[in-house]
Amino acid sequence: MSSRTKARKRALDILYGADVRGIEISTLLGEEAERAETRPERGSSWPYAREIVEGVDKNLADLDEEIESHSLGWSLARMPALDRAIARLAAWEILHNDEVPDGVAIAEAVDFAKTLSTEESSGYLNGLLGAIARDRLPS
Repeated sequence: MSSRTKARKRALDILYGADVRGIEISTLLGEEAERAETRPERGSSWPYAREIVEGVDKNLADLDEEIESHSLGWSLARMPALDRAIARLAAWEILHNDEVPDGVAIAEAVDFAKTLSTEESSGYLNGLLGAIARDRLPS
């Protein structure tokens, strides 16, 4: 597993955990930062994981609006919490990180959904994120 994939998984854990626990993303990010200091063996994945989580937190309202506007028949509240976290992470990469090709962000999200979520989630997220990528404004 690449360090970027590990970072995405770590960020996903934080985003999902904050959502499920009903706490601020920044609170859980702070807890994870403290853990990162004591676990240097996980250091290679921490900087990008933090960048993702901070980016999602900073742009949460806009990301949620993008997801909602491209989500056919599903409100954000109706999505499983894990799918919501995956969608937010990938949407941030698509919309706010020009270093990551859209196809990579989508493929990673689909892989997470196949491994961690429901049978239908991967196809749904593939379509949702593909629409977000297609409709985004050129940078």
